[in-house]
Amino acid sequence: MANVPFIGLRTHSQKVCSLYKRTLRNLESFYDVRHVYRYQAVLMRARFDKNAKIHDMSKAAELLKEGEEELFLNQHPIPRKFATSVGGVAHERVVLSPDWVLDYWHPLEKAMYPEYFKRREQRKKEFVAMWEKEYGKPNPKDSHH
Repeated sequence: MANVPFIGLRTHSQKVCSLYKRTLRNLESFYDVRHVYRYQAVLMRARFDKNAKIHDMSKAAELLKEGEEELFLNQHPIPRKFATSVGGVAHERVVLSPDWVLDYWHPLEKAMYPEYFKRREQRKKEFVAMWEKEYGKPNPKDSHH
């Protein structure tokens, strides 16, 4: 659920801005050549600007609904996605290993980095001391062996 933003209530202008951005992303999927894309983007911006001064909210809501429908009907079949975004080819490809993995290194591997592992062991002791100071020593009766 980390990728689901909490949006809540959105204003009309936020909805219009979202529609505009999604429309531009859709245009990017259709036009690979930069100057062709920019031309289409300028035409799209002109369409949005033409209706920017409408103060009748019922008319504005109707235009927004029509814009959403037009975007849905004209969406690219294979939309372009950023590589590291959700749905992209490299999403979650880089896996960061947790720190405890270093505890299982072979002593010969640890011997290649003596200063690092000396400092790491010292910091582990400091962390245990800080933990015990804040939360107290663990009770041996609580261990489930």
